Amino acid sequence: MADPTLVNGQITDAVTQANVKVLADAPAQALAMVYQTMAQAVGLGMQNATAAQQQMNTINQAITTQCANLIMAMDTAATGRATLQMMTGNSTATQLAQLLASVASGQESVKAAVGT
Repeated sequence: MADPTLVNGQITDAVTQANVKVLADAPAQALAMVYQTMAQAVGLGMQNATAAQQQMNTINQAITTQCANLIMAMDTAATGRATLQMMTGNSTATQLAQLLASVASGQESVKAAVGT
């Protein structure tokens, strides 16, 4: 028991035990608060990621719609003329066509050699 005072010893012991219990529970409560804060931060991060994905999906749909409208509004004659111009006066396209022709003739030579 506590030292003799004007207050009953049982009362001082009860107060002391209550104070010790509060001090003993403090680390567990602090850790629980840290866990709750971390869980809330993770949940908020997930909500932000979901919101960002939804906004990006909306933007992607708008871009796709705008591109489809531009493609549909494009003049087909101008498209054909631009394609022809790009494919005929282009040295890279010519080289690719020659390479494709040589690969095709090589394949035919291999087929002919295997067939005999």
